[in-house]
Amino acid sequence: MHSNTPPNPQSGAVERELSLRAVITGTVLGILLTPSNVYAGLKIGWSFNMSIIALLIGYGIWQGLARRSATQLPWTLHESNINQTVASAAASIISGGLVAPIPAYTLLTGQQLDVVPMIAWVFSVSFLGIWIAWYLRPSLLNDKALKFPEGMATLETLLHIYNHGHEAAKRLKVLFSAALLSGLVKWVDTFLWALPRWSPSAQLERLTFTAEPSLLLMGFGGIIGIRVGLTLLLGAVLAWGGLAPWLLAQGLVQLPAGSSGPQFAALVEWLLWPGVSLMVCSTLASLSIRLWALRTSTTTTEGLAWAAPKPWPVVGFALAIGLVVSLQALLFGINLWMALLTIPLAICLAAVAARVVGATGIPPIGAIGQLSQLSFGIVAPGQVPINLMSANTAGGAAGQCTDLMNDFKVGKAIGATPHKQLIAQMLGIFVGSVVGALAYLALIPDPHTMLLTEEWPAPAVATWKAVAQTLTHGLDSLSVSIRWAIVIGGLAGLLLGVLDGLLPAQRARYLPSAAALGLAFVLPASVSFMMALGAVLTWLVSCRWPRLTERFAITAAAGLIAGESITGVGASLWQMIGNG
Repeated sequence: MHSNTPPNPQSGAVERELSLRAVITGTVLGILLTPSNVYAGLKIGWSFNMSIIALLIGYGIWQGLARRSATQLPWTLHESNINQTVASAAASIISGGLVAPIPAYTLLTGQQLDVVPMIAWVFSVSFLGIWIAWYLRPSLLNDKALKFPEGMATLETLLHIYNHGHEAAKRLKVLFSAALLSGLVKWVDTFLWALPRWSPSAQLERLTFTAEPSLLLMGFGGIIGIRVGLTLLLGAVLAWGGLAPWLLAQGLVQLPAGSSGPQFAALVEWLLWPGVSLMVCSTLASLSIRLWALRTSTTTTEGLAWAAPKPWPVVGFALAIGLVVSLQALLFGINLWMALLTIPLAICLAAVAARVVGATGIPPIGAIGQLSQLSFGIVAPGQVPINLMSANTAGGAAGQCTDLMNDFKVGKAIGATPHKQLIAQMLGIFVGSVVGALAYLALIPDPHTMLLTEEWPAPAVATWKAVAQTLTHGLDSLSVSIRWAIVIGGLAGLLLGVLDGLLPAQRARYLPSAAALGLAFVLPASVSFMMALGAVLTWLVSCRWPRLTERFAITAAAGLIAGESITGVGASLWQMIGNG
């Protein structure tokens, strides 16, 4: 009988930690998995934590080789941790702005960053987040009220595959089978013949009610759960089945003459406003309540509020600040003093995000971004670059800070070396910045014509763009109907956010998910429908075979997401080369 007790940190296994093979494995997996999150972020506004995929693949490769060769050293627990740290840091690079503020900046200003400046910018904001996490680490990890659920899920998987190696092999088979199936469907749809987008009628097709042949969407549905899935379906019915026909009947939205097929682009220009206001108000209300609860319920008696600076971390922190501030001035023409103002805001909001993730497991990156936009809207009204890219600093730093805090939580449990995890994270964000920027430019060579369309809804871009427009031009620049929609959506979001924050967890789970409800206004109904279908199918299987679902549902869903997204990125590159 194996135990799930972490190994002794003083054992010999810890000697092989930041090994060359661990770093190379994490780098290769980061290169493969980062485009998946860029693809998914532009499709549906969500990304997937790649830690568990990296753990399974790294373990499968190296332990398999060790069993077959007497000269091959075993793949240690600590090497697995470094591998997943590099890969997950690379894949989480989209929090640096690739699927939200950077495209929104292009849409509002007409200026597209070239590849090298884009890599430098995304790296700089993520690099700042790493150093904030380093200084937050002592206080947050010693706070017993902060459990870091996502980090603990990674730890549980890590210990499970080492204690039950045969289970890792089974999960790997499920992962690769699902990825192969999903990739094959996407390849057929792209290169052989377009799979049918069936709709019950031409009227419903016009309102985007079609069956989208996407296993990626069903995979995300399997991950998000039944509550979020059904809320997406409810939101699609309200927005695209209720509001959209009314808008057309009242003449509030005019369709292009002779138009046929789904009319997503024309309708979403109106529908995104109530959806965005609902999402922003609900997340800010819920975040405020959670922070108040954390303030009254958590203590940091065992750790310092801020670690005493040591020489080499101070150099790294100073370098990160200098990089972010100078790039704001060079790339976006932002005043140096205004750029410097982003640093204390980024530190405060990254600390907020890290505490929320520690308590709930939910990274409030969207809310942090909108809080930053509101702050700079007050400090520098009417200035789009400041509103988007200075706010991007706080959002990107918060994203990488929370990712590294989860890694630190795993590392503390298994006796890993913190500064080696820090190095792994830095390598990861460098790889992710390069690959993520290249993937974004390959997928979206022309943001003005490609984004906010049925193919690329990019809901996070729509949110950042809408908030920036409102803060820049004011509500008076919008039509009366849109202003009323913003007020009603905001009030609904405020109510749901307050209820979600105040009700006990067992009651709050029966509420509609405010984030999903607002998101359904920005996504085509076909996307919400397929994600809801994935959630319902997974729930039905879990009712009949709960143990099977617990073991393989997330792994299968991850395979479906990775297979389609990697094939989609590859198809875009192939078509770009062919057109070139």
